[in-house]
Amino acid sequence: MKKFIDIGINLTDPMFRGMYREKQVHQGDLDLVIERAKNAGVQRMIVTGTNLDDGKEAVALTDKYDGFLYSTVGCHPTRCREFDHYPEGPEAYLQALRTLIKDNLSVVAIGECGLDYDRLHFCDKETQLKYFKVQFDLAKESGLPMFLHNRNTNGDFYAMIQEHRTFFTHGVVHSFTGSLEEMQQLINLNLYIGINGCSLKTEENLKVVQAIPRDRLMIETDGPWCDIRPTHASFQHLNQAPKDEMDLYLIPNSKKKEKFEMGCTVKNRCEPCSIG
Repeated sequence: MKKFIDIGINLTDPMFRGMYREKQVHQGDLDLVIERAKNAGVQRMIVTGTNLDDGKEAVALTDKYDGFLYSTVGCHPTRCREFDHYPEGPEAYLQALRTLIKDNLSVVAIGECGLDYDRLHFCDKETQLKYFKVQFDLAKESGLPMFLHNRNTNGDFYAMIQEHRTFFTHGVVHSFTGSLEEMQQLINLNLYIGINGCSLKTEENLKVVQAIPRDRLMIETDGPWCDIRPTHASFQHLNQAPKDEMDLYLIPNSKKKEKFEMGCTVKNRCEPCSIG
């Protein structure tokens, strides 16, 4: 059996507790999600922390599944307003992240942090830039790598990384959907490239992924998001995989969330077992 590490999985997402838009639709099944992942050859998973509260929840999960789960801690660009809205102020928010990192050996990366100009309705550019910058200090202090996010930033992300490249050892730009040129720029900064189903939507995406040097490539599911769908250019290539493997990676008894049965997967909810 092939063995995998899922470098980015959002196990704190309410979907794994059966919650959709704050409504309980079905019973939570996280234990079965973990079991399916192990059966499909997943050896380790890194749970993504997207803000302070999420980071705390991610760390708690690593305690529950000790030795199998690890986590990141940081603040996603779309959540960066939380620095300013924190009751004790931005410095206290940063210190709380710092403490969470320092006190938990299961934290293996700083992030998810970066820039996202596709969703400025959640957080403006100025705020994103300001609080992306301070998170390089967390990487420098801890010596941990960075789990990075970049969406449609017109070179701002690259410029920020280039300016602070000496602050961190390693880093991965996860869920990469950029151009061949963008990929090469990041490789030249000695970064890794993380891909998932969203990285494989178009024929152009596939050409970019094929060009990523093998020793710079990392894989993730980014579940419950970023599955491979029939409309994606990558979907046709699934036919080349052996049936016994596909039965592990894409569980056939998938049901819509409204018709959920314990032991089944949820339609369109990406799981770590799909890493293969």
